[in-house]
Amino acid sequence: MRQAIAKGVDASTRNGAFILWKIERNYIRKKTLEGQVVAASKGNHGGRPKVMDDDMLTFAVALKDKGVPVPEIAKKLTIKTSKNAGKSPSVASLYRALAEAEETAADDGLPPRPKPARIHRPREPLTAEELELRERLTAQRAYLTAAEQEEARP
Repeated sequence: MRQAIAKGVDASTRNGAFILWKIERNYIRKKTLEGQVVAASKGNHGGRPKVMDDDMLTFAVALKDKGVPVPEIAKKLTIKTSKNAGKSPSVASLYRALAEAEETAADDGLPPRPKPARIHRPREPLTAEELELRERLTAQRAYLTAAEQEEARP
């Protein structure tokens, strides 16, 4: 607004109104971008949350490496959060996540790694998250062991 007043823009004319609109639009855009930069510095990047978490992706990569078809892998996975919690991810989402995982693995030459776990002391009780993780890992281990034994049979 100050720019328009300083330039002597007449808001009552069509051109003047257009110039005011453009100045206001640029101001809003500038403030929005500043807000996004501040949010990004705090770790918020906006957008829809990912359907695949690190545990699901690690499990999916292991199954794919064993030769399990991607549609079968999608049926074995379960979404933990969002409005689709409890359902399986779409095959397209799984393909996308696997492609991203392969891309990142190719970048550093290493397979994707899970988050480091908190060291548990024997006297401390497990948290709900740790109990859930233990159950998931036990189920994954049992499934992979059964798949390996099936492959070993003549």
